[in-house]
Amino acid sequence: MAAVKDSGTLKVCTTGDYRPFTYLDPDSKEWTGIDIDMAKSLAESLGATPEFIQTTWKDLMPDFKSKCDIAVGGVSISLERAQEAYFSEATLDEGKTPITLCENVDKYDTIKEINKPGVRSITPIGGTNEKFADANYPDGEIIRFKDNNKIFDEIIAGRADVMTTDASETRWVANEHPELCAVHPDKPFNFSQKAYLLPLGDEDFQEYVNQWLNMSKNDGTLAAAEKPWFG
Repeated sequence: MAAVKDSGTLKVCTTGDYRPFTYLDPDSKEWTGIDIDMAKSLAESLGATPEFIQTTWKDLMPDFKSKCDIAVGGVSISLERAQEAYFSEATLDEGKTPITLCENVDKYDTIKEINKPGVRSITPIGGTNEKFADANYPDGEIIRFKDNNKIFDEIIAGRADVMTTDASETRWVANEHPELCAVHPDKPFNFSQKAYLLPLGDEDFQEYVNQWLNMSKNDGTLAAAEKPWFG
C-alpha cells in the first residue's frame, strides 16, 4: 500500500477478454468493465492512477506476481491460486452453468447431457472453465479456443454446441446475443466466488482492500459499476 501511494500508480493485471468484468477494445484500446471501474475507484482512494497490464488466463498468476499490485477481472477463488496469492473478500457468489442456442436449452441442461460423444463444448484456454470442462466432460468433445472475446460467436455459427462458464457471464452474453440463452443461471452446477488477487503475505494491503470493498458494496460504488452490464 505504501509503495502504491509513493509511486502514485496502482498496477492492475487483467485479461481484457472477460466481459462484463474486463474488456480491452482492440480498436480504441479503451478498458471497460465492472472490475475496471472498481480498480479505478480503489486507485483513487489511494491517491493513485491505475495502470492496466494485459495478461492471459494462462499467465495470470506469474504476471501478477512479477508485475502487478492487484489482479481483477472476474477472477475465481481457488485453492490452487490461494497457494500463491491472497484474495480479497468475495465480490460475487455464483457457479458454472451452460450457455447455448435458445433452441437447445433442454438438450444441455445437465452435466450428463453435455458429457456425451459428439457434444462440442467450447472453452477458453487456461482458466477455471477449461478445468471444469476437463473434469466433467471426458466423454464429450472439448474445443479449446484462444479468443475469449469471440468464443460465443462459435456457438452462434454452429461450430460449437455449448459453453460452460460463470453464471454472471451467461447472463451478460444472453442479454447481448438474443440467439443465446443462459441455462439455469440461478442454479449453477457448482459454487464459486469471484474476488481480487492480492500479494501473498501483505495483510495490510488485504485489510485495506477489504475495507474499501465493504464500503463500496454499501455506498453504491459497486452497484453503479454493475448497472451498465446487469441492468
